[in-house]
Amino acid sequence: MKYNERIREIREDHALTQQKVADLLHIGQRTYSDYESGKTRIPIDNIMILAKFYDISIDYITGASNIQQPYPKE
Repeated sequence: MKYNERIREIREDHALTQQKVADLLHIGQRTYSDYESGKTRIPIDNIMILAKFYDISIDYITGASNIQQPYPKE
């Protein structure tokens, strides 16, 4: 699964709107929509914020792993 599909799946699993996640990342809703559609690549800093927020490993978010692991605490 590609990362853009994964971030949409995770967001929907948490019943969040694109606007809520965009607010978390301090970006516009349109920019976040572009991340999910694959039009724009999501910066690693934002992937890290999402990983911490959702408590899911970066490997899972990026599609490097299909196993949900918690975000490392240290």
